[in-house]
Amino acid sequence: MTMLPVTLVLAAACGLINLWLGLRLVRGRMGGVPIGDGGKPEMLAGMRAHANFAEYAPLVVILTALIELARGPSLLLWALTAVFVAARLVHPLGMSRPAPNALRAAGAMGTWIVTAVLAVWGLVIAYQANSTPPSHGPVIETIAPRG
Repeated sequence: MTMLPVTLVLAAACGLINLWLGLRLVRGRMGGVPIGDGGKPEMLAGMRAHANFAEYAPLVVILTALIELARGPSLLLWALTAVFVAARLVHPLGMSRPAPNALRAAGAMGTWIVTAVLAVWGLVIAYQANSTPPSHGPVIETIAPRG
């Protein structure tokens, strides 16, 4: 059984962040906005923060899993996932403040940088896999007895 510890920790963190973002909207739903944003800027900001997370998190989890399968866990992969989780925590906090603000910008930039690094890393792995000749294992020659 192949274990993907970096991906598992990232996916678990993303699950918790997704729940947190959804729960932040429950207050508005219970306050009389059953669907949509009800014309309330704080609901719109919360909905967009939740949707933005849902737009980026799956791709980052998939890229992380594929890289970890190809190369195994590494310090760089752990660091990238930590940056992504931090970015996805500060971004919605920034969304609830007037724009422009440093939290929202830091969250967006952190997300974009991690996504770009993972995408390029994935392309490098794919290129290296296609440019390396396949190994057929040791070559054993059979010599027919003379007779």
